[in-house]
Amino acid sequence: MAPRWCFALLLLLCAAARARAGADASKWKWDPVIRMPGEEEPATGDESSEEEDGVGTRWAVLVAGSSGYGNYRHQADICHAYQILRKGGVKEENIVVFMYDDIANNPLNPRPGVIINHPEGEDVYAGVPKDYTGEAVTAKNFYAVLLGNKTAVTGGSKKVIDSKPNDHIFIYYSDHGGPGVLGMPNLPYLYAADFIKVLQEKHASNTYAKMVIYVEACESGSIFEGLMPADLNIYVTTASNAEESSWGTYCPGMEPSPPSEYITCLGDLYSISWMEDSETNNLKEETIKKQYEVVKKRTSDMNSYSAGSHVMEYGDKTFKDEKLYLYQGFNPANTNITNKLFLQAPKAAINQRDADLLFLWRRVCFSVM
Repeated sequence: MAPRWCFALLLLLCAAARARAGADASKWKWDPVIRMPGEEEPATGDESSEEEDGVGTRWAVLVAGSSGYGNYRHQADICHAYQILRKGGVKEENIVVFMYDDIANNPLNPRPGVIINHPEGEDVYAGVPKDYTGEAVTAKNFYAVLLGNKTAVTGGSKKVIDSKPNDHIFIYYSDHGGPGVLGMPNLPYLYAADFIKVLQEKHASNTYAKMVIYVEACESGSIFEGLMPADLNIYVTTASNAEESSWGTYCPGMEPSPPSEYITCLGDLYSISWMEDSETNNLKEETIKKQYEVVKKRTSDMNSYSAGSHVMEYGDKTFKDEKLYLYQGFNPANTNITNKLFLQAPKAAINQRDADLLFLWRRVCFSVM
């Protein structure tokens, strides 16, 4: 009888423990260090994302080519892109960020230390590495970083794209531009012929498998039109063709409008289009081609071009059917995502040059109130 009595007591104790565990489940977390015999140490998201898909290492260069609070949107774009890549498992050490870093703590910023890229968006500035800021944001450093040439870098973190033949590279640039030129906060600017030459040099070094480049700037198509070879394994999209402005959005007086305390645009139409698309889709299923089509439609003001631009594509278009996660990573939270915050496109936009005038006008209005 004693063994049977002991067994019954053991069952009661187990049942009580299970009930208590259920009640405390929300307060209790399993220690990942404790493992059953034979279990392997769990991999982090960063490690597993690249080891499992066998695509080599993902690298990214993010460039905000402007300075000044009136250009808030460019650094907001870049910070937002950084958060998307990190959530997608791209490692911090493989993302190089160029931004002047004079926005978050600018006296005109109504939320000190915070940058947003959507009227209802979260802070995108937190955690962004300050690789190249201030005087280190130069075309020369950008070229050196892309080529993996640490000795040619002046200032900054010395972080470069130390890529290998099987790796994938994503480049995203946001700023002003003109015919054959992209802005930089420090002279000289980035010129089309120089940039194409650097891309050719990178290709000749056999240090990447494929590369995708997104460029937000006025006349950004002029950087590549008639100049970009199709045999470099590089695919490019630009916010505008060679002769038109790109567009800012989430500006004061528009719908949706920034919080009332903001006097400048929060984002750029092409940029927020690709980023909000990436945030609301499974990038292991969405292709480069699909994102291009979505962004093209949204940036064109739903094909009306009444308040938008012509999104263009250049370079090697043979791998457009590849999945986006190869370049931007994959956020498991997006597997079945429906993010209603970003489903509705902005109802208004303003060309980049007029966005600067809007900022100056709003600043004057606020100063006399």
